[in-house]
Amino acid sequence: MAESLPVGGFPAFLSSHKTLFIVLWISAFGSVFLWQRDIVGAGFSVFGKAGPGRSMSGSRPFEFNITDFGGVGDGVTDDTAAFERAISAISKLGKRGGGQLNVPPGKWLTAPFNLTSHMTLFLAEDAEILGIQDEKRWPLMPPLPSYGYGREHRGPRYGSLIHGQNLEDVVITGHNGSINGQGQSWWTKYRQKLLNHTRGPLVQIMWSNDIVISNITLRDSPFWTFHPYDCKNVTVRNVTILAPVFGAPNTDGIDPDSCEDVVIEDCYISVGDDAIAIKSGWDQYGIVYGRPSRNILIRNLIVRSMVSAGVSIGSEMSGGVSNVTVENVTVWSSRRAVRIKTAVGRGGYVRHITYQNLTFDDAQVGIVIKTDYNEHPDMDFDKNAFPILENISFTGIHGQRVHVPVRIHGSEEIPVRNVTFRDMNVGITYKKKHIFQCAFVQGRVIGTIFPAPCENLDIYDEEERPVKLSMAQNVTDIDYGV
Repeated sequence: MAESLPVGGFPAFLSSHKTLFIVLWISAFGSVFLWQRDIVGAGFSVFGKAGPGRSMSGSRPFEFNITDFGGVGDGVTDDTAAFERAISAISKLGKRGGGQLNVPPGKWLTAPFNLTSHMTLFLAEDAEILGIQDEKRWPLMPPLPSYGYGREHRGPRYGSLIHGQNLEDVVITGHNGSINGQGQSWWTKYRQKLLNHTRGPLVQIMWSNDIVISNITLRDSPFWTFHPYDCKNVTVRNVTILAPVFGAPNTDGIDPDSCEDVVIEDCYISVGDDAIAIKSGWDQYGIVYGRPSRNILIRNLIVRSMVSAGVSIGSEMSGGVSNVTVENVTVWSSRRAVRIKTAVGRGGYVRHITYQNLTFDDAQVGIVIKTDYNEHPDMDFDKNAFPILENISFTGIHGQRVHVPVRIHGSEEIPVRNVTFRDMNVGITYKKKHIFQCAFVQGRVIGTIFPAPCENLDIYDEEERPVKLSMAQNVTDIDYGV
């Protein structure tokens, strides 16, 4: 069963934690709740539903209801043709400002359909778009050029439930209506090896500009939930993304892939894989495609991943990832909190990454940088394509009940350079050695942090004056047994 919306669960969740976490929670997320207060009057809330009686009117000069095109919304009738007719009508209005398609309360069963430019898809309160579960109704598409073939199988891949290519000015929003991929059958067939093609995302927008997703719930995707691919100017705001934390393989929340100028803010994500994973192509295919992910801001989130990490970069990062800021994020009850993962053969780079004001609560590993994530599309990758990892900073890292706060596993071929830690205090549950683990890492600690850093790092005081310079940057102190 997928998790329910988090509103009702917050008191029980908070009551089971210590006073320290409550203080950290309030401090880190004051901005979220102030933001919520400011917009409630406009008819939206961070996680809750809009009140009754609000108009669905938007900013488009033309507005339609899905029922105008034969939609039924009873959860049984196939409404695919209604969506296709409605979007075809809107596609003719681009030069006149486009149109808004309103989806009223009901359950709107549909096969995959394509969006058009200058379009708003608006989901009313209690409106739910349901994905048809029969995979024969999901179209097959060519492999992504930066991946070489489907992420799970060679050859074609399934398309997404809601799809778009070469679009401009697309908005998916509402009064917290939902898009439900009904992924349970897909997950079962995947585990039983009954699928011959890579599963499709819930929402995938490719080669497009000016995309906004806000004020809706996305749930139970067959595969990755929202996958913007080679897009510019993408905003995800006030979105809840849900999938079971176990048994829902590869249901990443948001995967910006070779994207530029992205903002992800004020969201709650609890899924069966990475809550957020920044990508830019896979091995030699990503190197040739050559589109980095850059200028990405991730802030004011609450995320959970029992299987993977709250916020990841990679492992498919062969086009490069740079200028990423992750701030004001709480990761709770997760296997890993924040992670960078790569491998020999990836090439590319991860540089100029800033983490600040992060709270970890009940995480097996807090900060992970891993350079041996050896999944490859095929064996033709370049064995000398070594990724570059450099200029990564961690400031204001706090929390409790973390087993291993830091694990930075560089290698001789892929050293991690210029890592900075400042203002870190993470309560630990493992009292022995190896709680701050390093290998082939160069960087510095400014001021006093807890737990004590590994010997690979230089020590500076609060005024950034050197106290002790490391003589052992290549020392390996990694223990995957803890």
